[in-house]
Amino acid sequence: MDLHNIREDYSKQALSRKQCLADPLKQFEHWLNEAITAKVCEPTAMNVATVNEQGKPTSRVVLLKEVNEQGFVFFTNYHSQKGRALQHTPFTALNFFWGELERQVRIEGRVEKLPAVQSDEYFASRPYTSRVGAWASEQSAVISSKNVLLAKAAQIAAKHPLNVPRPPHWGGYIVIPEMIEFWQGRPSRLHDRIRYRLEKEHWVIERLSP
Repeated sequence: MDLHNIREDYSKQALSRKQCLADPLKQFEHWLNEAITAKVCEPTAMNVATVNEQGKPTSRVVLLKEVNEQGFVFFTNYHSQKGRALQHTPFTALNFFWGELERQVRIEGRVEKLPAVQSDEYFASRPYTSRVGAWASEQSAVISSKNVLLAKAAQIAAKHPLNVPRPPHWGGYIVIPEMIEFWQGRPSRLHDRIRYRLEKEHWVIERLSP
């Protein structure tokens, strides 16, 4: 299979320094709203990269559940591979790619667990089957077959037919950004890259070479 000649010449939009808002989180919200309006496939899907105890990087796609003035929120099993990695090294790199808009956003920052009350509130808003699944799945653990998972889910559902409490090993993280980069594809691979870098509690805005 020859992949050398697979390429796209991006030309839909440009990104100038003047177009960028002073606050990168507001700029992100603006781009996210445009991605949602454009009906981009899974606009809240983001790649979450972590470093494990052996110093090896791993990554996976997780759904963004909130962006606020502090940062980016997602939820997961604290005992999962990413949960263990974040316990050891509480930093991450996020990446959003919105191919239909020829855009991506890169984020780097430290990670903190959300307060239990916030995790409780979000967990209670999830569909019943998702709440059951959070108990049934020992995320990232090896299982002998799918039947093991289904049987455990049935046991949890029988125990909690109406209200499923949040498992203590499941909850939210907030990524507090130290760097956010907005990338807009341009012709001839001369892409527009605008980086926000936190320096002494102020955001420095810079254009990067592609």
